[in-house]
Amino acid sequence: MKKQIAMLLSATMAASLLAGCAVSTDTGSGSGSAAAETESTDAAAADTSADATAASGDAEEITWMFWDDLEATEDLISLGYKETIDRFNKDYEGVYHVTPITTNLEEYYAKLNALVASGDTPDVFIVSPGPNLDVYVDPGVAAPLDDYLAQDGWKDSFSSDAVFAQQTYDGKIYAVPLNIAAACVFYNTEMFEKAGATVPTTWDELIDDCEKLKAAGYTPVTISAGTAWCLSMLAGYLCDREGVDLAKVESGEESWVNDKTLAAGEKLLQLAQYFQPTAAGDTNDVATAAFYNEEAAILIQGSWAIAQMNGSNPAIEDKCGVFQFPAIEGGNDSGRVIAKSDSLAMSSTTKHPEACIALMKYFTDETAQKYTAEVGGKIPVTNVDYDADKAPKQLAYVMDVFSNASATFGFYNESMATTEAGSQFDDTMVSMYLGDYTPEQAFQSLEDWYNDNNPGGVRSK
Repeated sequence: MKKQIAMLLSATMAASLLAGCAVSTDTGSGSGSAAAETESTDAAAADTSADATAASGDAEEITWMFWDDLEATEDLISLGYKETIDRFNKDYEGVYHVTPITTNLEEYYAKLNALVASGDTPDVFIVSPGPNLDVYVDPGVAAPLDDYLAQDGWKDSFSSDAVFAQQTYDGKIYAVPLNIAAACVFYNTEMFEKAGATVPTTWDELIDDCEKLKAAGYTPVTISAGTAWCLSMLAGYLCDREGVDLAKVESGEESWVNDKTLAAGEKLLQLAQYFQPTAAGDTNDVATAAFYNEEAAILIQGSWAIAQMNGSNPAIEDKCGVFQFPAIEGGNDSGRVIAKSDSLAMSSTTKHPEACIALMKYFTDETAQKYTAEVGGKIPVTNVDYDADKAPKQLAYVMDVFSNASATFGFYNESMATTEAGSQFDDTMVSMYLGDYTPEQAFQSLEDWYNDNNPGGVRSK
């Protein structure tokens, strides 16, 4: 199994991930992940989930910041992170002790940035590579990790150098990946069968499926426009399938207003006819819950959602299929897949780097990485042998998507020159969905914004 993983990652990620990707998008995934959005807690207040009793006075105390509530979550990946924290505190009792700082996904980066600005940067914090990581690399907030990775064969334990492509800037590695996930399309196999729908390979077939599902009385698609990155992920897929060259658009060689972007916008609005009626206000959690509670037949999301779905409703595993985002006939390479990873960065000002590195190693050791696959349903990043029979059934489908991928690429909002540019893309796609813009008006507004702001100095005109 580990050889298969290394081959898949090397073949599909090595070159393409250099462009950056993530799910979090204010994020993310990042990942994102990515993790479930939960009721907000005070980011400055420590989550006491991992051995609430402080270690002895001689122990080195560090903090770790994450975008999920480890006590309230049902997300299996988050619960795995909790297990890792608990295990670390037990094994290093009296030597090191880590206290989690948790918030929800929606507020994570705002609260992390507030801590950075106040001089209270967490010792270790989770990030999704792309512009959001640049924010911590450029001002020197994140520490380079190459020297630590070179010690004791730590880097050699990873499946390939390709897994570090997203975390490498100017030749240095600034974050350690914890897992790999792909953006796919989940579908309810029972609903599809009852409606007479089949797994689509083209856009027209997807629309035909939606018609059949609607006629059978099902809500065809659940998606979140209330959490903007979810809708913009769909927009990014459509742009890529239409053949939009993001690098040329950002440089000014091409305009945001062109036949390919307009076709992508029109297709987004075409599919929007099949969204749940509350999509405009639904958060990612609510939209995802509609799928695993069998209130909708299709969810366009990342494989990071497997842990949330199976943790919240284990019965969904047996009726949850996965397929690759379909091709647009006459369009771009349909083998391209959006990929992301959760990653850990270390503060450059931490007073306890050895403790931080020890914690990071726990997240990438055999126990944690086997859990990642066998329970969480994500692809591990190290040379770990895991039992595929124990892993969530959806992981096999995701691995199949990766095995057929020609390349990977990042979220559009996370692949742009700045986080502001990414946010502008998010907001514009939501506005178009809400009917505030036609596709032409939406992409013209992006073109105007780029011309006015020249994000990152990337535009030549």
